[in-house]
Amino acid sequence: MKTITFTDFRKKASGLITLVEHGERFVIVRHGKPVAEIIPYSDAPAKIPAWKEKGVQLQLQGSDLSSAILEDREGSA
Repeated sequence: MKTITFTDFRKKASGLITLVEHGERFVIVRHGKPVAEIIPYSDAPAKIPAWKEKGVQLQLQGSDLSSAILEDREGSA
């Protein structure tokens, strides 16, 4: 991945976009700090973050916890 200053990007935007179309990637820096990343567009769906993926679901025999609590409340009343 190449780094380019914001000023250079403004001056050479058309040529740089052509390079991006061919797979090149750029990080634009302003005052020495990265501010943007220019990457080729992809139609592929973004990967689902790990925290959103379906996890393992435990299944236990017997009644569920909420039913057990309700039965206990009814029994002690």
